[in-house]
Formats: sequence, structure tokens, C-alpha cells
Amino acid sequence: MPDQAPENNVVLNIRRSCLGQAWHFRVDGETCVETLMQKSGLEVLQARLLAGRRIKPQHVDDFLNPTLRRLLPDPSNLADMDRAAGLILDALESGRSVFVFADYDVDGATSAAQIIRWARHYGYDIGLYIPDRIKEGYGPSEAAFKALKANSAELVITVDCGATAYDALDAAAKMKLDTIVIDHHMMMDTGPKCAALVNPNRPDDESGLGYLAAAGVSFMLLVALTREAGRRDWDDPPDLLNFLGLAALGTICDVMPLQGLNRAIVRQGLKKLSQPGPPGQGGIAGLAALAEVAGAEPPFTTYHAGFIFGPRLNAGGRIGNPLMGAELLITDNTQTAFSHAAELDHVNAERKTIQEDVLRESIEQLSPFDENCAVIVVAMEGWHPGVIGIVAGRLKDRFRRPSVVIGIDGNRLGRGSGRSIRGVDLGQAIHKAAAQGYILSGGGHTMAAGMSIRAEDIDKFREFMNRELSGTVRKSLEHRALDVDALLAPSAVSFETLDQIDAFAPYGVGNPRPVFAISNMVCTYAKRLRGGHLRCGFRHAGSGHTLGTVCFGAEESGLDAVLTDINTPPLHLAVHLSRKKWQGRDQLDVQLLDAAFA
Repeated sequence: MPDQAPENNVVLNIRRSCLGQAWHFRVDGETCVETLMQKSGLEVLQARLLAGRRIKPQHVDDFLNPTLRRLLPDPSNLADMDRAAGLILDALESGRSVFVFADYDVDGATSAAQIIRWARHYGYDIGLYIPDRIKEGYGPSEAAFKALKANSAELVITVDCGATAYDALDAAAKMKLDTIVIDHHMMMDTGPKCAALVNPNRPDDESGLGYLAAAGVSFMLLVALTREAGRRDWDDPPDLLNFLGLAALGTICDVMPLQGLNRAIVRQGLKKLSQPGPPGQGGIAGLAALAEVAGAEPPFTTYHAGFIFGPRLNAGGRIGNPLMGAELLITDNTQTAFSHAAELDHVNAERKTIQEDVLRESIEQLSPFDENCAVIVVAMEGWHPGVIGIVAGRLKDRFRRPSVVIGIDGNRLGRGSGRSIRGVDLGQAIHKAAAQGYILSGGGHTMAAGMSIRAEDIDKFREFMNRELSGTVRKSLEHRALDVDALLAPSAVSFETLDQIDAFAPYGVGNPRPVFAISNMVCTYAKRLRGGHLRCGFRHAGSGHTLGTVCFGAEESGLDAVLTDINTPPLHLAVHLSRKKWQGRDQLDVQLLDAAFA
């Protein structure tokens, strides 16, 4: 099992790995590990993992066994929640026409699907509106509200958007169109005028639930709606556990911290997705169809949500019909579900092709790469705005620099999307660029941002970003590190170890997948796989114990050159361990993350 961490906290004395990272133990010192072992009765490996995630002894049970019974707060803790629930029920009871206005991503789609499915349980129909990413852009607009008003809408519930849509909501008020906002994005003030604004990140909200996705806030709305419906003697309340799969899917795909209530939502929601019943009893026909089309089998994990379901549900909003993903989650019609699932799978494949073309053209622009570059800014006419964010993420991973990708339309207007590296606040720099006139508009958060810009200003914007962020980027690159949870002997790469770490799933922001270091391994073979990945075999230089691994993105990261060199000396390995199903049997999966010369 895990060895003790050395006092200097550097793993195996690795200060620069093959990927340019120092390896540090996630836990600095042993006191907190020993305290957790004494107070919880856990073995050293689990205690070390808990300590690395800053879990205090009194919170161990909530972390390892998260349940809604213990972790679900009173929805009234959220500002305006009771008002929102009352207004929605008033509208349904009086026969007013209600629509949900949702963002075009998975968080928006799952939020909308929860509310619409909840109302349907009681026999009420709620309409759906999702803007076109290219024609309308993000969030509510006056034009969208005019279209809803023309369609007889009397109350619009915005989900995963609206908290900063001042002009649009003012326009809605002038049209005498009532609005309720359900959102989770950061706000600088109390927000635009509307009938109710539920957002745990509004400045006057004291719920402490700012880490929720919109799908989580929407689930809290369902709790409030169901409670208020009971007060009004509405019969046959729905089982709210049946909505957890949707809430979990939105939470995972929006990359929210898997802590507190989120952890309970995702842990129990994935179980619901993996054990679907008929429609109305937890089953979601669209997800069942999507799983079949994609060749995915339960039990579903955060991987399935983030990399199988999420990209396909997002594909419609990126380059196809923005309504299709949400409609897939809402329908109980099996034929419609399979039709939409097949189309989304097709559109997702098309999205991949477009994405790879933009990535290739971006890399060509950067060749040869200037190592003195602090921020990557690439632009080209015709790049599809639906894939630029993904490409920015790929460039960020490849070159280890904050990256902004800009697609220019026929009017010489550029729309950009950026992704950042740890320790570099991209959102703040974009806000500053907007304030100083380098871009037309922009915003975001630390790790991601969006913007619009005139094509002729791109060079000046690139210069500004490099001036603004060169210091923090240099500091981030100098201090790049991989957090390692424990050292493992090759013989400890086993199902017994997996049994101990399984309780820590689901993994995500705030609860990273455990990383283990294994020393002195000789590469015995390296086979290239499609997509730039490698399958590698290793033998321990001392014990002779063998280990099979997969290294994803080896060609892109540069590990390919090290692992395929027959003269490579013994290596220390950093790996993830996981369990996967193959033909009905459990298999041990070892993913190689980094390597260092021993």
C-alpha cells in the first residue's frame, strides 16, 4: 500500500518530469493523515486521500456517503425561491402560457427538462425556447422576447442565463411579459428587473450554494415547487429522485465542484441514470436512446456524462438545431428519442471534423511555436463559433498557455472563446480588454471567457493580452506541478486498492481523481492507437511485476517520443486507476498521466 511521503513533499525527487512538471504530494505532512485515521478508523490510503481533499474528520461520512437526506438544504434559503415557486404555480393554475428560455448547453437543457417534466407530471404543458448560438448569441434578447410574446407567452422562466440580461429583461417588462430568472452565473449587483431572480451567486444570497450548476438550482426549484404544490393540495406529487439524473448530468457537464450538495446530486443521479425505469418513474427515453446509439452501457459514470452524453447533447447547440438536445431529454416518445439521438450522434461526428480542421489550421498558424509567447491568440475567417471553445482548450493543453480562438464572419466581426491554465485569470484580463477598448465586449471567469472583436483589432488585442498576462503565465509555467496522492508498489495496482478508492467517486472539480506514482518501470512495448494515443506495457526493474497502461493524447503531449524510444531508461509513472466493464466482466484500467526518468 502507499509509502510515507518524504518531508520535502517532492515525489521521488522529481522536480521536472517528461511533461515539465514537478511531482508533489497532495498532502504536505502526515499529521492530518494520522488524525483522520484515529478519528475515523480508516486505513492509511483512504485517510491520505481525504486529507488531500481537505476533508475534516466531522465531514468524512458526508463525503464518503453523500445523501440528499443529510445534505439537501431548505430551498427557502435561496433568495427569491419561494416567490418564484409561488408565481410559477399561480401561472399554471390560472392557465397562463408559460415558457422556459434555456441556454443552448447541457446545463441549460437539463434545467429546462427538469422544469418541463415536473409540470407535465401534473398535466401542465410548458413551452421551450432556446436561442441559436450563431444567429442570436448567448442569453435572452429583446428579439427573442418579442418572438415569445408573439407566440402568446405570458410568463418566461430563463434557466442558466438571464442574471445579467438587463436590456432584454427591461424590454420584456415594457412588453408586459413577466420573467423569472433561474441562474448560477456570477453577478456584480442585484441584477435586472424581473418578477423573481433565483441565483445563489447574487450578492445578497446567503444560501452558500454558489457552487451549484443551473441544473442544481433548478432541482432546488423543483423541491420548492413540490412543497408549494402540497400546500395547495395538488394531488400525487412526483418522486423528486427521478429528476436527479438530469441534475447530475448538467452538474457534470458544466464542470462544477463535486462537493456538498453537488456530490449527493451526482452520486445518486448517476445511479438513477444507470437504473432507468419507464417514463414517469425515472426513465428518460432520450438518454436510453443516446446510450444505445453511442454504444454506452451502464453503470454510467462521470466519464459517460462528460464525454459520451455531454458532447452529443451539446452538438445541436454548437452546429445544429439548438432545441434538439433539450427535446431529447424532455420526450417520452421512443421513436422521437431515437430519431433525435441518431441525429445528434451524426451532428457530433460532424462537429469533430470541423473541430479538427480548426485545430489543424490553428497549429499551422503557430508553427514554429514561439516559446516566449505568453498567450495564444489565433484567428481566421470562417471558423465555426460552435467549436472555437473546444479548440482553445486543445491549444491550451498542447502548448500550456492560455489560448483564445477567434472566428471571423463575413462582416469582419470576430467571436472568440478562451481557456486558461492554472494560476492565470483569463476572465479578468478579458474584462480589462473590454474596458480599455481592445475588444467590443467580453466576459467570463478565471478559466474560460468569451468575447467579440473587430477583425482589424485582433493584433492589438494579442499584444495587450501578452503584456497583461506575461508575468502570471511565466510564474504558472515555472511552478507547474502534478499533485500525487500516494506511492504504490506495482503489486498494489489491484482491485483491492480500487475497492478503497471507489468510495471517493464521483470525481471532478474539487475532488480530483486520485493520482498514484509507481517507481522504476521499464517500458516493454508501446503501440500507437488511433487518435494519437498509446497502449504501453511496463515491467518493474526490481520485482519484474508487469503493468499495462493507456496514455491518452500521448502524441499531442509529447510523451509519445519518450515511450516509443527503445533506449528510454527506467521511468517513474504517474497514473490513474479505474474499473471498467468489458463483456460483463470488471477490468482494471491504468491511465498513464506523466512519466519521469528514474
